[in-house]
Amino acid sequence: MYLTVEETADYLSVSVAYVENLILQGKIRVLHDGDGVVLISKDQFKTHFEQLEKYKKLVEEMANEPIPEDRDIKDED
Repeated sequence: MYLTVEETADYLSVSVAYVENLILQGKIRVLHDGDGVVLISKDQFKTHFEQLEKYKKLVEEMANEPIPEDRDIKDED
C-alpha cells in the first residue's frame, strides 16, 4: 500500500516537514508517479514499528522490576 507525504506524516504521528526532511536525507524511499505525486510504501515502516513495540516492552519491564532491598552496609574504617 502506498501513502502520500501527508498520509505518511499522519501514520507516523510526525509533521509533514519532518517526513519531507527524511525523504531529502534518503531515509525514506519514495516513488514518483507521472503526475508529480510522491508515493511512499507503507511496508518500509514495518521494522520501525516492530522495534518501537520491543522498546515499549523493555521500558515496561524495567518500570515493573522491583527495587532491591537496602542492604544497610556499614563502612568500618
